[in-house]
Amino acid sequence: MKDLKNYKLSFIFNIIIVIFTVIAIIMMFTGFNLLTYGIKSNIILESSKLGMFKFFTVDSNLLMGIAALIFAINEYGVIKGRRKSISKNVFTLKYIATCAVSLTFFVVFTYLGPINVNGPITGIILMLQNSNLFFHLLIPVLSIITFVSFERSDYLKYRYTFLGVIPMLFYSIFYMSNVFLHIENGLVSPRYDFYYFVQNGIWTTIFVAPFILLINYGLCALLWRANKRG
Repeated sequence: MKDLKNYKLSFIFNIIIVIFTVIAIIMMFTGFNLLTYGIKSNIILESSKLGMFKFFTVDSNLLMGIAALIFAINEYGVIKGRRKSISKNVFTLKYIATCAVSLTFFVVFTYLGPINVNGPITGIILMLQNSNLFFHLLIPVLSIITFVSFERSDYLKYRYTFLGVIPMLFYSIFYMSNVFLHIENGLVSPRYDFYYFVQNGIWTTIFVAPFILLINYGLCALLWRANKRG
């Protein structure tokens, strides 16, 4: 990131990401409705108060908002001539957060939307109601665009790609623990399996968990390559 113009554009995008994150968190925390289509869905990825943090969607976007804020503060220092560059630790945090929201975006548009009982198109539309318009679409897309267009660098070595799966690894421990603690007659209610990962049987966990992590790592590798200069 040696181009001052890129620093300025990245700064603007990061501030927008922070603002969108704050808006979305307030909306979901308070239960404020922005867009409601009046269509009943089998997948409800909305909650209020502290219950909303059970979703990887919210956690990944919150991480993105924090990373974008820290990055923007550092960028402001560079733009004003107070710093020479963004530190590697800050850049790595931004990369990890971008990987996390990229996974959120990918899962929503390739899995959660399409498996909706109302059909794939309607299902995707329902995934973009209220605060999820920000969490599932606007924040992830802006984050990806910013990272691969205005924050390209040589900071990240290939081995750093493994760091991108850390948020999902931690979340998977919580999610699978929650699932196993609520097994009844070999089944788990969607109330606890809210991403519908084991609705075909608890045995599917031996395939689902590794598959999601593999997808996550693939996205990390793609982002690493897209960000790399040259």
